Amino acid sequence: MTDTDSANWYSAEAATFGDRVAGAREAAGLRQEELARRIGVKLSTIQNWENDHSEPRANKLQMMSGMLNVSMRWLLTGEGEGVEAPVPVSNTDLNTALAELSRMRAQALALSQDMGHLEKRLRAMLRESAQ
Repeated sequence: MTDTDSANWYSAEAATFGDRVAGAREAAGLRQEELARRIGVKLSTIQNWENDHSEPRANKLQMMSGMLNVSMRWLLTGEGEGVEAPVPVSNTDLNTALAELSRMRAQALALSQDMGHLEKRLRAMLRESAQ
């Protein structure tokens, strides 16, 4: 990604108000529920803002920009103090993660089979002790 791509990631041409709210919220490490609680609105209100179904009033916009450590101007236009563009994930990283997931799935399957065998043994021992 070039510097130009990074600078334009949240621009008015590339992103919506909702995209910028979601990006800033995620960069701040907040869930939608947390942001809603902190600025005193319903979860559905945050969801509507992030989905571009509505926009906040000036007082909520100001509270949100302070909470997310971005400028109101950036939230509205993508210009000014905002968050960095997301770091792209390489195919190598994705392949490594997929390989790890595959390994974990195989381990889970083996463990599940071992648990099934143990359960059968325990049931047989219970039956024998009841007789």
